Amino acid sequence: MTAVTDTVSTRVYQAHAKPLWRRILLTREATIIAILVLVIVVALATVRNFDSPLTVTYLLRDVAPILLIALPMTLIIITEEIDLSVASIVGLSSVVTGLLTHAGIPFPLAAAAAILVGLVAGVVNGFLVTVVGLPSLAVTIGTLALFRGIAVGLLGTTAITEFPEEWTDLAKANIPGTPVPVIMIPFVILALVFAVLLHFTPFGRSLYAIGLNKEAASFSGIDVGRTKFLLFVLSGTVAGFAGVYFTLLYSNARGDNAMGMELQVIAAVLLGGVSIFGGRGALHGVIAGVLLIGVLGSALRLAGITSDVINIITGLLLVVSVVSSSLLAWLQKRRFAAIGKRKGRAAASDAAQRPTP
Repeated sequence: MTAVTDTVSTRVYQAHAKPLWRRILLTREATIIAILVLVIVVALATVRNFDSPLTVTYLLRDVAPILLIALPMTLIIITEEIDLSVASIVGLSSVVTGLLTHAGIPFPLAAAAAILVGLVAGVVNGFLVTVVGLPSLAVTIGTLALFRGIAVGLLGTTAITEFPEEWTDLAKANIPGTPVPVIMIPFVILALVFAVLLHFTPFGRSLYAIGLNKEAASFSGIDVGRTKFLLFVLSGTVAGFAGVYFTLLYSNARGDNAMGMELQVIAAVLLGGVSIFGGRGALHGVIAGVLLIGVLGSALRLAGITSDVINIITGLLLVVSVVSSSLLAWLQKRRFAAIGKRKGRAAASDAAQRPTP
């Protein structure tokens, strides 16, 4: 009796269309990291006192609120939404922290209440965007004015400058033996949480799907409304925490705290490789974008450049980033169209050369 063995042919596909080194090095994120390293090297060689540990400390302290808020903002913009109210939430959180501390409430409770206020602000944004169905741009422009108005209305033109010394010292403290501020510890923890959430979970993959095509994502079983609602809540909560830190860092609670910070956050996120049209971006590029803006601003200030010129340079970087992203997408589209045409002509030529039966 002869045994018959069925041989099943298996088709093997390449894991990726491009080799690993191209997928790592030839990206916008890698470009931003390379530019950041270049700016640091040039600044160390040409700017006096840039290599001072004190410069590193002040640089990281200044960009810490932007780094914190940029984490949830990255996720929001990937879904093709935006939150312009984050700086106003920082200001409102700062005012709540100051008023409650001034009223004699223990600082941990005042800080928790301020973070809760940020969470509620995020709920308001999320409700208007996902339940009412309003555009996030219009909603957050409105709540930007609303939250800022509430903050100024609660405190007026006065400022609260007295806070528990142990908490202000903690906000300004460094990790022992290093010039790195203590605030970098919660930032690193949050960055790791958001990185895992975005890049290694089904939830993160759903964000990219929503940004690429909201209708297709919905048909595939993704709850688009609930996902976006959660992102706005996260954004408000992190902005509330940033407001508490901002208050302690400068020992100052005012209604106009963090004015204009939302533009710095969005500029850093877009500079870091996140597409304003959604569906693309990575957290390591965003962190590099925030640090690039911070390092460039710090180096230029040490070199005696005025803040107006620094703002112009930052604006130009943002414009170049957005334009280059659109230009690269257009060039890639043209390239794929040209390849498709060549393949079509080759197929037609092969068909014409075949003998007619």
